[in-house]
Amino acid sequence: MATGTIPIDDLGGGLDLYRTLESGQSYLWRRADGEMYRGGPAPGTWYSTVVDGEVIRVRTQGDVLEWESTTDADPLVRRLLRLEDDLEEIVAAAPDDPLLREAYEAHRGMRLVQDPPFGCLISFICSAQMRVSRIHGMVSTLAREYGTPVSFDGRTYYAFPTPDQLAVATEAELRELGLGYRAPYVVRTAEMVADGEAHPAEARDLEYEAARDYLTQFVGVGDKVADCVLLFSLGFDEAVPLDTWIRTAIEEYYPDCDRGSYADTSRAIRERFGGEYAGYAQTYVFHHLRTRA
Repeated sequence: MATGTIPIDDLGGGLDLYRTLESGQSYLWRRADGEMYRGGPAPGTWYSTVVDGEVIRVRTQGDVLEWESTTDADPLVRRLLRLEDDLEEIVAAAPDDPLLREAYEAHRGMRLVQDPPFGCLISFICSAQMRVSRIHGMVSTLAREYGTPVSFDGRTYYAFPTPDQLAVATEAELRELGLGYRAPYVVRTAEMVADGEAHPAEARDLEYEAARDYLTQFVGVGDKVADCVLLFSLGFDEAVPLDTWIRTAIEEYYPDCDRGSYADTSRAIRERFGGEYAGYAQTYVFHHLRTRA
């Protein structure tokens, strides 16, 4: 077992692990007490994920982030939780906007995640018209049923299935697991990646709107899901997924940004949220409105 600690005080803007991992950005982590997306903050609780066959567990204890892993996971933890981001600088660069100030103040230390692209893509295909707890349950079930089990410290963890592993699933099987109408989307998208037709990671080198268009070739992926993958996996910090909560914010706070089409409204709200880090603003506003409601 490899272990390590990262002083939270050394991270620009700190770290709120609960908000980072349970704010609707990622569904690829598990909480040791089984209460992820159901319970409130639980200081000292371990969160786990499996990346490239390696188990990673993290928790905050006092003023440090602790990690345990099957490998030397320090660089992996820093990447997955984006610990190199300077939150103080990002917040300082945000527009002087009452809703943004309120959201940033209420959720200090919440960072964007950087999930593996395929797992992120399938997670958000499953997200359509679903509560965050239900999405997490779907993704966990896919890992348990089709992913590779990995033993670590006396427990078994399940990796999210590879494209090849998920492509063997049938639509009927996935419907039985509760995916409903999303089942054929998941199967066909997994087949596309497994067969080499396309891979979400290939969008990383494109310009933003071209990258969003590229991702919409996957079955079940519209502009909003594509923006989620760009923001929470591929490093497009300017992406602003226009989900229900952001559309509510536009209606109540930024009505002039409603331009009719997704593309035009997206450009307008990205500009209002400050451009370069508009996705950070989106994530804070999304979490703030959802939890406040």
